[in-house]
Amino acid sequence: MIDPSAKIHPAAVIEPGAVIGPECEIGPFCVIGPEVRLGRAVRLQSHVVIAGDTEIGDETSVFPFASLGQIPQDLKFKGEKTRLVIGARNRIREYVTMNAGTEGGGGVTRVGDDGLFMANCHVAHDVTIGNRVILVNSVAVAGHCHLEDDVIVGGLSGVHQWVRIGRGAIIGALSMVTSDVIPHALVAGPRAGLEGLNLVGLKRRGTPRAEISALRELYMALSEGNFREQARKLHDEGVEGDLAREVLDFILGPSDRSFLTPR
Repeated sequence: MIDPSAKIHPAAVIEPGAVIGPECEIGPFCVIGPEVRLGRAVRLQSHVVIAGDTEIGDETSVFPFASLGQIPQDLKFKGEKTRLVIGARNRIREYVTMNAGTEGGGGVTRVGDDGLFMANCHVAHDVTIGNRVILVNSVAVAGHCHLEDDVIVGGLSGVHQWVRIGRGAIIGALSMVTSDVIPHALVAGPRAGLEGLNLVGLKRRGTPRAEISALRELYMALSEGNFREQARKLHDEGVEGDLAREVLDFILGPSDRSFLTPR
């Protein structure tokens, strides 16, 4: 179904069954599969391929040569029914790839709202990405990862499968992230290590000084011994500040991976 207000270039291919919402713009040489659903005012510039059971939210812009919703790059995938769900107001730049999920990972790859995915980024199967996330050029996020809101991953970085990156963390360019990253952390290095807190990001978001001070105190306390043991001790004793409690909840949450810890 194509809404009458949508603008479709005659060189675009839209297979029967696709849903094209109001005010959408589909440029030349785009190919849209039969199970694709586009929300209001989605813009596909040109040469965009959208396949599979893929949903794209309102006002998302997709730039040339992006490929969304193709089957996962996972040898265990046997053609099962899986999905890709992309939220609203995202900017998906040239040559970005986002794959559908797998049965073993819950069946859905999910991207939140207001993200920026720069050229050549890859979002693998069963990944969950929150709101306002930025992946800089050529970032690769492996399967089953979870990136919370307001995460920034610097260019040419890789994120190992199953890794969690907490809210507000920033990953420096050319980093290889192999373990979980606590919220609001600053991470850098070819084999990435925890370098401190993302103080610039916290200040830009208007975080109160008292919250930042409490978070810094928590970070120093976590650096004094075994990371998880210190987190359990501090959780039992109680800490000041919502952000500090958020970090402790993240550390003690469900995960079988290790953490990046202070150098």
